Amino acid sequence: MKERFKKLLSFMLVLVLTLSLFTACGDNVDTNEGSNGTSSNTQVNDSDEENQSPYDEFITVDVFSSQANYQGIQSGWFGEIVKEKFNMELNIIAPNVAGGGDTLFQTRSAAGNLGDIVMIGAENGRLADTVRAELMLDLQEYSDRMPHIMQYEAALDMIRTTIDSPETSIFAIPSSVSNEPATTPSEGLDLTFGPYLRWDYYTEIGSPKMSTLEDLLPVLKQMQDAYPTSDSGNKTYALSLFGDWDGNMMTLAKQPTCFYGYDELGFVLAKADGTDFQSIIESDSEYVRALKFYYEANQMGILDPESTTQNYDTLYNKYVDGAILFSPWPWLGQAAYNTTANKEAGKGFMIAPIEDLNIFSYGATPSGAKYVVGVGSKAQDPKRMVDFLDWLYSPEGIMMSTAQTAGTCGPEGLTWELVDNKPQLTEFGKEALLNGDATMPEEWGGGSWKDGISQLNFTTVLPIDTVEGYDFPYDYTQWESVIELNSTPLDVSWQEEMDALSTIEYLEKENQYVVAPGTDYIAPAEPSEISTLRAQCRSIIVENSWKMIYANDDAEFDAILEDMQNTVNEIGYNTVLEFDMEVAKEQEAARAEAR
Repeated sequence: MKERFKKLLSFMLVLVLTLSLFTACGDNVDTNEGSNGTSSNTQVNDSDEENQSPYDEFITVDVFSSQANYQGIQSGWFGEIVKEKFNMELNIIAPNVAGGGDTLFQTRSAAGNLGDIVMIGAENGRLADTVRAELMLDLQEYSDRMPHIMQYEAALDMIRTTIDSPETSIFAIPSSVSNEPATTPSEGLDLTFGPYLRWDYYTEIGSPKMSTLEDLLPVLKQMQDAYPTSDSGNKTYALSLFGDWDGNMMTLAKQPTCFYGYDELGFVLAKADGTDFQSIIESDSEYVRALKFYYEANQMGILDPESTTQNYDTLYNKYVDGAILFSPWPWLGQAAYNTTANKEAGKGFMIAPIEDLNIFSYGATPSGAKYVVGVGSKAQDPKRMVDFLDWLYSPEGIMMSTAQTAGTCGPEGLTWELVDNKPQLTEFGKEALLNGDATMPEEWGGGSWKDGISQLNFTTVLPIDTVEGYDFPYDYTQWESVIELNSTPLDVSWQEEMDALSTIEYLEKENQYVVAPGTDYIAPAEPSEISTLRAQCRSIIVENSWKMIYANDDAEFDAILEDMQNTVNEIGYNTVLEFDMEVAKEQEAARAEAR
């Protein structure tokens, strides 16, 4: 097996090198010229700071960000770059941190000012309602200041159609725009979802065969029993949850449904290939299956009892400590624990081999995603806001906006450099991006790399897209030079057992993922009656989902489920479900055209 693996590795590296010879190399990316023609040297230098920004007045900018998981002033090196280039600081206003739900949005909307910069979802009429309420600024008159944004005309057209606005208007710019085909997985070497476990513990208990999701439970129990304490001596748990992101359903109970090709749309689980649409509360739904999975885990003593009270940050720190053994996302377990030191010691998270997987993958979105950014109608200094947004869509801004959940490469000259016109991580880049953190150089303001990354949680351009002027993507994990670094004992152990060099190669080989093509479809605004009923139903669904997980026995689990079903049905759940089913099938029709 090892000899065959060595031959496979050699073949793959030769193939990568061969393909690179057929790809034309463009001119260097010009990252020294901003949209307003001013210098945009990315390194922070305190002595030059006053001379590098063309804006005289320092301002604090309110950024309403629906998906941010941080609230307050953006600090660290990204904050310093924004200050240097635009003489401003970002005050992030995050509903996720301020109690969740729509309360903060509604309160600020009623006051007539969402923020200087607004990041919200376009679906369900949210963007259209915001525009009609005159809370968003039409950026058309500033189009000459947006050369990078204006490259994505199809994405801007999609927004115009969605909100039925004039052909020349620009009220918002979609996120995750891409030049890749709609059927191309948007995520890179690892998909958004997947069953990731502590690979070292898994192999040390004999790599038990797993046919289904449920087969994970006894395996995780063995792992927890064999390794009961974390790196710092705390108690380990196989599974741990949090409720910060709960919406129409319990978010962590939705994740296992994605292992089987489903994603949510309201109260519907829609399969990526269009073959199935499920009501989440049906007794045989994938959602209830996931609740049963967590219930069984709790019965076995492998579910963290603090799951009901902790937030995402607390959970993340448990992963850093090695206290949790399973992750439903690569960007949680791997980001937190797969440091260079741990991987060299053979420790870390890798995707588990479960025979019936069919993981949901988001296809690339040429017209952009349904999460958008715009400038608030009451914004101070709109020109500066437009300059900032266009910078976020520039090659430099895309690189700079790296985050824990996005694989962009970071600043050229700091995290990476060109060697023979090919990208390679610097020693600092290896420490920051592969090891998970590093101390920033003084000329960049010092402090922690990880603590200073962008907290906006907004992806302007898909990391799989090619860097302007080059033939390599923003996603550093796909670079030939970085793939060659995946040779730690952890990587080699997984590669040899799975007979593949990466997660996506393994899933392709096993035919275990399904792509939902990216489309320009956006769910329509729902009637107020639907919104009212939905709010009532989802509160009951989320509350009872948590209760089901912690039920004392099967009888109580079933009783809570039945009571939940009866209660929401009496309120009017089926009315909302009928609306969601229609929207889900409209979305599938759009996907079918893109296949």
